[in-house]
Amino acid sequence: MSTPNILKVDNVTMQFGGVVALADFSLEMKEGELAGLIGPNGAGKTTAFNVITGIYKPTKGRVYFDSKDITGLRPDKIAALGIARTFQNIRLFPTLSVLDNVLVASHLRLRSSPWEAIARLPKYNKEEELNRREAMELLEAVGLADVAHEQAGGLPYGQQRRLEIARALATRPKVLLLDEPGAGMSVEEINELMGFICRILRDFGLTILLIEHQMRLVMGICQWIQVLNYGRTIARGTPLEIQNNPKVIEAYLGGKGDA
Repeated sequence: MSTPNILKVDNVTMQFGGVVALADFSLEMKEGELAGLIGPNGAGKTTAFNVITGIYKPTKGRVYFDSKDITGLRPDKIAALGIARTFQNIRLFPTLSVLDNVLVASHLRLRSSPWEAIARLPKYNKEEELNRREAMELLEAVGLADVAHEQAGGLPYGQQRRLEIARALATRPKVLLLDEPGAGMSVEEINELMGFICRILRDFGLTILLIEHQMRLVMGICQWIQVLNYGRTIARGTPLEIQNNPKVIEAYLGGKGDA
């Protein structure tokens, strides 16, 4: 008996006026997989993430998570169900502390009402203390506990990337979407990031889909890769299959690709 998909994108088209950013895009992921979504600039990768997370409602097609149709749900509802993401451009709260950045995300799981929070009633105080303790444990897990009380905007670039991932993890996701987590990193930082992503995949029981231009990262850790070009899927396969696919070589290098 085959394992059911935890995430399924079914023939999604995303059109902005006369521009078709995604055309009949489909993707299926099983629980525990680590996969890559790649393609040249403007191929539609981030648009795909925006559709999955509810930022865009697709022109056509459906998105399913854990067998539930989530097409058109608000981003906060989708996050509460168990899909979290990071962004291509880091979107931390730079003047807040590292700890407070994580706590902001954990508030998605608060059961107390706004009135209980305003009045600082015992139920809210108990939840807040639990969230604070769990946030510190999360920072410990990602190697940021020693900078928990520093301003997020003052962290080195690599640590800011880790913090953004930690903030996503604070929502307790089942599926984590990483949008260019290796952007702007050195070779040494990429190597560290590869180990970090594999560790959180295992330790947090995640399914991870990542967009990335750093081929060292994608080819080094992804179980399978799907390639977009001009909004359409042109290939899907193992890293080795993708590296040797003529359509992929042509899309990236502009030639017929006997290389």
